[in-house]
Amino acid sequence: MAKVVVTYGTPSDVEAFDRHYKEVHIPLALKLPGLKKFETSEGPVVTPAGPSLVHLVAILHFDDMASLQAGLSSPEGQAAAADAQTIMAPGSGMLIFDSREF
Repeated sequence: MAKVVVTYGTPSDVEAFDRHYKEVHIPLALKLPGLKKFETSEGPVVTPAGPSLVHLVAILHFDDMASLQAGLSSPEGQAAAADAQTIMAPGSGMLIFDSREF
């Protein structure tokens, strides 16, 4: 399985971010070709030392890296990426990787 993990830094307007993310971004992400599972954090994102600067974490699951790359490069993927850029606050980031279960 291949995954994308997106961390969204805490926005200056949390309420506006949450509304946009729920009403606009999630529907865009759910249209990604090859997407098998989409999940987001709920509640505060913390570290072992306490609070973090991350407001929300999203994890997108694909069968393999080829499916992930195809999904992200599709028109739907480009639309989701463009929208993400409009809501990413400082401290945001993205990780892409293959994973395996043991």
